[in-house]
Amino acid sequence: MILKHRTKPDELILLELLDKRSELSSKDMQYFSNLKKGYDGELLFDILTEQLHSECLLLNDLLLEVNNTIFQIDNLNLINGKIHFYEVKNYEGDYYYESNKLFKKPKQEVSNPLLQLSRSETLLNQLLRSHGCHLPIEASVIFINPSFTLYQAPLNLPVIFPTQIKNHMKTLDTNPVKINEKQKKIADLLMSLHITKSPFTKIPSYHYEQLQKGITCEKCDSFSVVVEGKKCKCKECEHKESVTNAVLRSVKEYQILFPEEKITTNLVYDWCQVVPTKKWIRQILKKNYKLVGVHQWAYFE
Repeated sequence: MILKHRTKPDELILLELLDKRSELSSKDMQYFSNLKKGYDGELLFDILTEQLHSECLLLNDLLLEVNNTIFQIDNLNLINGKIHFYEVKNYEGDYYYESNKLFKKPKQEVSNPLLQLSRSETLLNQLLRSHGCHLPIEASVIFINPSFTLYQAPLNLPVIFPTQIKNHMKTLDTNPVKINEKQKKIADLLMSLHITKSPFTKIPSYHYEQLQKGITCEKCDSFSVVVEGKKCKCKECEHKESVTNAVLRSVKEYQILFPEEKITTNLVYDWCQVVPTKKWIRQILKKNYKLVGVHQWAYFE
């Protein structure tokens, strides 16, 4: 049973919009790429855990705090009388392990997920003990990408390689044990302690004037959108969408980028660019938002 589904991080959603409407620096682009790749890897592992036949309680993407220290768990599974939690990595290519460090060939040191795993395991233990909860914990790093290879890996590393994942999932389904009240209480506790707003976001600064205006195609993200009758048509892929839906989608993007700003007819007209009249914009907003104020002070919420 999935108690906590994974949702796309706000940080990733925001960076996707900035990438679409501006030119990210090479540093920000690399960070965005790594974030997206990591999220894609986590989704792949979620599919596998959701296919388990044994009774289990699944909690994805937990952000927890103990002793003023915040830590993250990619995937936690209460199953067969244990807590299994996983640090999921979507690394690809050839790596090697040397002196407790991880390197990508030929000799590029990368963050060692085993250190992060050990830290998270210690903090999770502290958190559970502080609430009087005791349950065996088994922590592993999952390398989800099939193209990943690690050379010189000691046999005792808490690591599951791509070729071992299938057997690991089969093992979890062997000799299933029913979920008891103790495990349900632990799952409920972790859910209640989950921090919804991450303090670790790294969003580059941006301003309205820097961003490209216009309605983008909901299918291919192109700005080559024109209004034909009551439809928006993409000149790149020929996809069509109602003007109303396209405007509302664009307003939602604006609200993600500028959550503190008020939505007005003039602003949305400028943001969308291709809708021919402000009157049309106002009609769409009036039907879908609540109008607050009058005249030049009016806005929608």
